[in-house]
Amino acid sequence: MRRAMRLRLLLLLCALLMGGAAHAVQPDEVLSDPALEARARDLSRELRCMVCQNQSIDDSDAPLARDLRVLVRERLKSGDSDAQVLDYLVSRYGEFVLMRPVFSW
Repeated sequence: MRRAMRLRLLLLLCALLMGGAAHAVQPDEVLSDPALEARARDLSRELRCMVCQNQSIDDSDAPLARDLRVLVRERLKSGDSDAQVLDYLVSRYGEFVLMRPVFSW
C-alpha cells in the first residue's frame, strides 16, 4: 500500500518536472531554415520576458513573449546579425530585456 502511494507521488513529481521543460515556442513560429531557427532560439534564451521577468521569451507563454519571439525571427530573416537584434531590443526595452544585463554603476 505504501509502495503504491510512493510510486504515485514519484510519478506525479516526475510529470510536474517534465512539464516545465517544454518550451513555449509554437509550431507556426518556427523558421524553415534550421540555422536561422537555431539562432532565433539562442537569442530567445538570452531575452527576458518583460511580463514574467524570471523567464526567457523562449520559455514564456505570455503574449508579449510570443510577439518578441516573432520579432526576433523577422529581424533575423531580414538579415540582422545577432548583435543587431539584441541592440534593437535593448534600444526599445532597456538593458532589463537581457537575461544577463550589463553591470554598470
